[in-house]
Amino acid sequence: MRPSSTGRKRLWYVGLSCLLAAGASISSGAVAGNPPVRAQTKAAAQVVASKPDPEVLLIDVYKELGANHLRSALEKADRLVAAYPNFRLGHLIRGDLLLMHTRPVTTLGAVEGPEDKLKNLREEAMVRLRSLRERPDAGMLPRQVLQLRDDQKHVLLVDARRSRLYVYEHHAGQLKLVTDYYVSQGKLGVNKLKTGDQKTPVGVYYITSHLAGSRLPDFYGSGALPINYPNEWDKLNGRSGSGIWLHGTPSDSFSRPPLSSDGCVVLTNPDLYRLANSVEIGKTPIVISESIDFVNKAKWENDRNIAIRLVDNWRRDVESLNPSRVASQYSRQFKSDQGEDVDTWLAKHRKSLGTITELSIKLRDVTHFFYPGRDDMIVSTFTQDAQMGKAKTSLRKRQYWAKEGAQWKIIYELNL
Repeated sequence: MRPSSTGRKRLWYVGLSCLLAAGASISSGAVAGNPPVRAQTKAAAQVVASKPDPEVLLIDVYKELGANHLRSALEKADRLVAAYPNFRLGHLIRGDLLLMHTRPVTTLGAVEGPEDKLKNLREEAMVRLRSLRERPDAGMLPRQVLQLRDDQKHVLLVDARRSRLYVYEHHAGQLKLVTDYYVSQGKLGVNKLKTGDQKTPVGVYYITSHLAGSRLPDFYGSGALPINYPNEWDKLNGRSGSGIWLHGTPSDSFSRPPLSSDGCVVLTNPDLYRLANSVEIGKTPIVISESIDFVNKAKWENDRNIAIRLVDNWRRDVESLNPSRVASQYSRQFKSDQGEDVDTWLAKHRKSLGTITELSIKLRDVTHFFYPGRDDMIVSTFTQDAQMGKAKTSLRKRQYWAKEGAQWKIIYELNL
């Protein structure tokens, strides 16, 4: 049987509704469970908190279309653009809904306009819907984050393929997804190598400061959260550039296309307000990856135990004061933070061990991450408390472990 006239007019949108419905059911609460807002001003916070979630409204539009409720879909689209008058995707969808009253609509963005801008909006629509459909199940955990310090309350994860930033809450060693946001990234994708390549870096970073929007040009929107790119691993591998931030959008734009920045991670201004509540300067890690891997708890705990054993075995070998046991932990490709190769570094280490007769080491405030984009590298950071007779020392250390065949070896180590 041929579809009705109304059905033919909305075929494209029914397809999008099916795309959404094919995944797990998504309720308004699932995407609107944002943490409390810590805005720059009380008035701004009240405005953000009072507005409906735009993605919830967007989903509702498609649901109404899927149920053949064109009038209700248009009413929700009207509400969307009324709440967010600079949300261009919302206006585009509303325009299509109006066109459905007069002619078939077979593509998103059937209105007349510059093709490049329509293409950007179509890509944003598909990315938003696909990422909501692929939202990780509550029982799945991000494989890249294996262990956080007790005082790290949140971790941020950017999934470039999904154009999504996930916020996980950390409590008593457990991770829980609390919210996620649509984001834009570099025009040429990820894996930043040099200044001006218009790519977003991939790695494990930390939020270093919070810049208020009042101190910045309008281009950065409601503010910025700079990160410590390039980190030590980037520098070791010759990656250059600077000024990689999480920031908002100009006042005339609600959001930007998925690939549109010069390397920064860009959120809507309301989302940046909300995200600020999850950030502790110098403490909150942000993992940027081409794709975040979500695994079941058994797999996650197994990977975590591998990382824990690596560092604990290293500790035991150093405590043994046996140079051969210590040397067995290090790769032939090892580099120190001073640029020393493994032989030079181990010779210096053997010399220092020769002056010690008794050594006890305890590790605390440990973190472990699988380095983004690599299944064969773990970065571990910890505070090392050492006692040598009556003398005590304490230092913060970071190690990069690479898998070489069946063995894990340290390929880079530095004191922070």
